[in-house]
Amino acid sequence: MSYKINNAKNAIHGFFLSLAVTVAEPSTILPLIVNHFSSDLILVGLFASLLRGGAIAVQLFAAFYAQGYSRVLPYLRVVFFFRFFSWFMIGVAIYIVGDSNKSLTLWLIGIGLFFFSFSAGFGGIYFKELIAKVFSREERGKTMANKQLFSSLAAIISGGVTALILENFEAPTSYAYLFMISSLFMSIGLFAFATIDEPIKENISQREGSFGLFIKNSALLLSGDMRLKYQISISLLGYSFLFSLPFIILRAKDSFELTGWLLGGFVTIQMIGSMLGNLLLWKRFAADYIRMIQYAFVLVIVAFAIAIYAHSPLSYGIIFLLFGVSIDGFRNADMNLILEIAPEEKRPVYIAIHSTITSIGLFFAIPGGYILKYLGYDVLYVFTLFMLILGLMLTFRLKLEQDSV
Repeated sequence: MSYKINNAKNAIHGFFLSLAVTVAEPSTILPLIVNHFSSDLILVGLFASLLRGGAIAVQLFAAFYAQGYSRVLPYLRVVFFFRFFSWFMIGVAIYIVGDSNKSLTLWLIGIGLFFFSFSAGFGGIYFKELIAKVFSREERGKTMANKQLFSSLAAIISGGVTALILENFEAPTSYAYLFMISSLFMSIGLFAFATIDEPIKENISQREGSFGLFIKNSALLLSGDMRLKYQISISLLGYSFLFSLPFIILRAKDSFELTGWLLGGFVTIQMIGSMLGNLLLWKRFAADYIRMIQYAFVLVIVAFAIAIYAHSPLSYGIIFLLFGVSIDGFRNADMNLILEIAPEEKRPVYIAIHSTITSIGLFFAIPGGYILKYLGYDVLYVFTLFMLILGLMLTFRLKLEQDSV
């Protein structure tokens, strides 16, 4: 099947998945949902981490089996079903329980987010393996930029729909509607990607006799590959923006009245930034993924520098615009760099090692909540900036390591 058809299915997947999950955007909507049921700032960080971090527990286990698969799409379809089901049930839980038992509602939301993210641990391995098989090195950067472009367009639409629902329905009923309706959109994107044409992989790795032996071999692989070490370190430091990201909207709420339309506007602005980045910036880097991630670091550093002094809707609009541009740059470069480093027969293992270790960064919002609670916003932002600058410096070391190969 041609690049155009597979690229279109990848873009449709991104569009409808983004249309769905933007209703729980960790930088805007999700913190307000959690804040409705609890005023504990640490819980805000915990739930933001659950949305992204449940995958950490299973990625190496998924890779142990995936390295011996000639096709991964049948397994990815099972993952898609569980992701749809868990997302839909979050809405059902909020609708049925809601304010009648806020603690139980939080538990049910947390369980749903965990399973949504947990299933992504398997899905992430299969997805990246599939992208590497279907698209060439040069095509991967383009198709992922296209996917992110359509994802951003969907998120803009989602931002408007979210604002409309939040303005016309009382919380928490409005939150329940957001999850249940969005899950139906999600199913369209999942179905589109599930029909992508997957070639048979000839060069597969012989699976170890036990998972314990697999872990031992993976540790040896990591210790012997300096480029992999640098890439993992850079990715982990790139996640440093998550120390602060879920709390930025809460500081904005303390600075001015945060209406449903203004909140939806921030979501829209962030996604406009994502579209502009993919349309005008990231597609132009071709296969220079190190330079792409360097630009992404610079943009997010500028965003947090502004955040220290932000007190108006305009300044927060600029911040979310820069987030939209930079985060997609991180995603595109990060995925393609690890696919570049990995040999074909060990690609699922490299992906799993990288994803498992860097997934620690998905929980950065939890210590971020503690820093905020005891030291305040300014200390949290300065700490985040320090970590991001350190990550930017390491990209130059990775460049030297790559040039020497």
